Amino acid sequence: MNRLDRISVRPIRHPEKSNNPDSKVLEKPDWIRVRARTSSIYADTWDIVRGNGLITVCQEAACPNISECWHKRHATFMIMGNICTRACAFCNVSTGIPLSLDSDEPERIARAVEQMKLMHVVITSVDRDDLTDGGAGHFSKVIEAIRKRMPQTTIEVLTPDFRNKHGAIEIILAARPDVFNHNLETVASQYLTVRPGARYFSSLRLLQRVKEIEPSIFTKSGIMLGLGEKRNEILQLMDDLRSADVDFMTLGQYLQPTKKHHPVIRFVHPDEFSSYATIGKSKGFLYVASSPLTRSSYHAGDDFKKLKLARLNRFAAKC
Repeated sequence: MNRLDRISVRPIRHPEKSNNPDSKVLEKPDWIRVRARTSSIYADTWDIVRGNGLITVCQEAACPNISECWHKRHATFMIMGNICTRACAFCNVSTGIPLSLDSDEPERIARAVEQMKLMHVVITSVDRDDLTDGGAGHFSKVIEAIRKRMPQTTIEVLTPDFRNKHGAIEIILAARPDVFNHNLETVASQYLTVRPGARYFSSLRLLQRVKEIEPSIFTKSGIMLGLGEKRNEILQLMDDLRSADVDFMTLGQYLQPTKKHHPVIRFVHPDEFSSYATIGKSKGFLYVASSPLTRSSYHAGDDFKKLKLARLNRFAAKC
């Protein structure tokens, strides 16, 4: 099976949701509408992704920002296949039994980063609970391949929780990513319905552990709004992230992929997102990105520059 065949194998995308009752898909408000566009640069990005036999979360998660990002020659690479071992109620990525790891993937990722001339790249993955290290070693190989080919490129990893995979975090940190991101996704009260395969406090502990091991590495986490969370729960989550010394928080609007997925309970107004950004900064985050269309890797390169500047300014203020 060649590498293009490996990423085109398509079982039923969401077998675990097939018996779910259809839920009403709310009409999107004006502020959440995105104008799709294509361009020669967009086409070039697609050619690089396809030519290297790679997967992007932009496509798999049906990201609303794909047109904008690909037009700027930005893409977030999803490693270790396009089939996840988890079945989160919000996620559009396929669920099932994954294929074996592709040993050539790290080099193809690095080549694509070079071809796209990326100065900052985000690497994420499906959950791989079938692997003894959860895929941490593969993350490490991807980081090392990028460093070898593009040493000036900064690297951000957006990882699974590596639940019950002892030593996985240490494997990734040894490869020295510049940003370690792990999303909480939602408030604690919603985990059983939204993220049943994960545990809220396990995810918090992962982020805290990263800072304990490598304090210089930026940590980041994000949540979706519109899943039924309450304002006081969001504020508590912010406090929990700050207790784990997380540097950067993202907040964006949840968008329902299909009628079988968790419904959108409400669309949060942009003014409310702005208020959370203000509150987050007052709680001590170095940076907060909060808007309806914010996603973990949206404007990640620009945000990384702001993170570094915020850290320098905070250090200077203490001197």
